[in-house]
Amino acid sequence: MADSLFEFIAAKIQAQTGLDQLEARGTLRIALKEAGLDPRNVTQEQMSVMLDKTMPRELVARGVEQAESLCRSLITGLKSFHGPASAGGESPEDVFRRLGGR
Repeated sequence: MADSLFEFIAAKIQAQTGLDQLEARGTLRIALKEAGLDPRNVTQEQMSVMLDKTMPRELVARGVEQAESLCRSLITGLKSFHGPASAGGESPEDVFRRLGGR
């Protein structure tokens, strides 16, 4: 079982793409940074928004085919993560506003 939501999603990305562990983790870190999120305390809701809005573009840039479909699968898979709860304070709407530049 993954210790953190970051590790859980990174492992799923690695398992479902041709990316190695370092590439999967790095890509996830870049996407989270672009969304203004910290990998250490990202919540499931924040991760879901980031996977929908930011991650497909990062995966396409790394040659991953069907990136949007993969991200939808990752969002669905978030429900199976039962690791420690994150203490992030932003709502999904806050993340959307930041991603939209408002």
